[in-house]
Amino acid sequence: MEKRGEFAVRQSIIDGCLALARLGVNQGTAGNISVRWNGGLLITPSGLPYDEMGADDIVFMAMDGSFRHPLAPSSEWRFHRDILARRPEVGAVVHAHPIFCTAFAMCRMEIPAAHYMIAAAGGPTIRCARYESYGTPELSEAALEALEGRACTLLANHGMIATGPDLAEALWLAVETETLARQYAAALQIGAPVILDDAEIAKTVEKFKDYGLRGRNRRDG
Repeated sequence: MEKRGEFAVRQSIIDGCLALARLGVNQGTAGNISVRWNGGLLITPSGLPYDEMGADDIVFMAMDGSFRHPLAPSSEWRFHRDILARRPEVGAVVHAHPIFCTAFAMCRMEIPAAHYMIAAAGGPTIRCARYESYGTPELSEAALEALEGRACTLLANHGMIATGPDLAEALWLAVETETLARQYAAALQIGAPVILDDAEIAKTVEKFKDYGLRGRNRRDG
């Protein structure tokens, strides 16, 4: 049973990577996914195209960073491990380089509460973490700081991270974050977006605790 369960989780990681590419949220071998598993994490390997990936290629890593696998884990394994280690409510981490999130990250701009769905991030903004080189402990710390009280973040000049209690939720939030970035970019071209105040977003965050992020039709409850 445990072995069959592990295979399903490994396959769900591959399916998630392919879905992100299909939806235009990721491309090529960019990005990576991890899922909490058996006291450690299962994570995509480094540099292997998703359409060539099999369940056995997903790397199991212990929380001390050790692994026994012929393939190396994603070069971004550190922030995956650190998020899962410090945020016990998080069960999965999705990292991607979607066009609009990455464009805002290149400008080092946060995404404000121009739409009430910003509450899915856990607060009135999607922050942009400071720039640090990829794969470093410094990037991991920057991501953790920007994720304080949040479920997703942008990474300066890099991309985005979305988290969730499970992989389905983290994937949904990754897509929703890119949708918010795309909408905000369009609004900036039209005029000056009106930003909802923190009290309104706090009310929406509370509503989401009951029903906002459950079920298939999540965007409008």
